[in-house]
Amino acid sequence: MSGPGDRDVAPTGGEPLPARDRAEVAQARLRLLTDARRRLAIYQPALADDVYGSVAELAELRRIATSGRGAEIRLIVHAADDALRDNHRLVALAQRLSSIVLVRVPLEDVDLAYASSYLLTDQGGYLFQPDAKRADGRASLADRAAQAPLMQHFNEVWERSARATAWSSLDL
Repeated sequence: MSGPGDRDVAPTGGEPLPARDRAEVAQARLRLLTDARRRLAIYQPALADDVYGSVAELAELRRIATSGRGAEIRLIVHAADDALRDNHRLVALAQRLSSIVLVRVPLEDVDLAYASSYLLTDQGGYLFQPDAKRADGRASLADRAAQAPLMQHFNEVWERSARATAWSSLDL
């Protein structure tokens, strides 16, 4: 299934980041998180332990979430129940900061069939992996032209998705 970002597009601006293997993808993800100021959009079909679960990544996510007025981290995840069951470290952050870290689960088959993942920052940065299960992709610190179709896709899926109630804190 094809979707936004599937075609090869040469970066048109900003600094491209290497993202050809697991280590480079992890470095690109951390660099983008470090560069972000107040807003992130993350589309991640499944949350493996090594994705948004490292101490450094969680520290950056916490920094963004607590950066003040306008802070917002939106996450779309297909397997929200799996992440909860596997005790992914991002779940605890989302529960503590539930008004800032917003999590939704797609409902429509077309959205659930989307196999790519991406991270979008408020600085125009992005990391796109055509297949979320494979550690390769492309990234840039600032390339709004390449980021735009991904942001449009994210917003469309976000509107069609439901709140991940499984991640709600039990001690409210």
